[in-house]
Amino acid sequence: MTVTETVARRTSELDQAIDQEFRREQRLRARDLGLAILTPIVLLALWELAAATGVLDSRLFSPPSAIAERGAEMVADGSLAVHIGATVGRLALGFVAGSILGVFAGLIMGVVRPIRAALSPTFTALYALPKIAILPLLLLIFGLTETPKILAVAISVFFVVQINTLAGITQIDPRILESARAYKATGIRLFLNVLLPAAAPAIMTGLRVAAGMSVIVVTAVEFVASNNGLGYLIWNSWQLFQPATMFVGLIVVSVIGALVTGLIIVLERVLLPWRNSNSLKKKETKK
Repeated sequence: MTVTETVARRTSELDQAIDQEFRREQRLRARDLGLAILTPIVLLALWELAAATGVLDSRLFSPPSAIAERGAEMVADGSLAVHIGATVGRLALGFVAGSILGVFAGLIMGVVRPIRAALSPTFTALYALPKIAILPLLLLIFGLTETPKILAVAISVFFVVQINTLAGITQIDPRILESARAYKATGIRLFLNVLLPAAAPAIMTGLRVAAGMSVIVVTAVEFVASNNGLGYLIWNSWQLFQPATMFVGLIVVSVIGALVTGLIIVLERVLLPWRNSNSLKKKETKK
């Protein structure tokens, strides 16, 4: 067998191995998707069966069919849309404001050492403080308006994003910064071309963590300081002993949390394409 034939045979074997691995990864993805869809369906079916047979008290644990019926009624009369709109509005404003300020503060603290030395202990102490605990102070200052609810979310998001952004900046290899400065990268050029891209993975991780926390905080705030929103819906339903309505609120809150996290994941894939899955890399290699 000649050298050319040997190389061609090994190339063919490599292509087959890559193709097999890619097909295996595709099968695993399809299986994982099927399990992700099937699991909640099975759990809901078991819940419905347990309520119908008396294993669960349907007065406390409304069966999925009753919850769906109640949800349809709330959609039809528009009450659910009102509560969703109130919660999503507070969540969006607080999340965006907290994220922008958190990224800015993290970048400044990462670049300017005196500012980092001055603010890090204070920020560490404030981060450990339960964010819902500052709600009475915000209510005292701003009254029963939308401002304290939005600020509670923004403050929660701010500290998570700031900590992750600062970690991303401080973990940059000093040699990268030296090379950037050698090529006259200063000011806005250093920020856009070096600091922000290098810290982007840590920032996106912070946003994903903050997304879940923001949903928790806005719901908790609405428990005690609101007359609308999903948190209010859940708490008021509990007080009035309306478990089906309460479960509707809980399910919608969980869906909103999943959607917010999913949007962050999509944004991460768009902004950080190099962090795509190994299967995509293998597909490109095969091509």
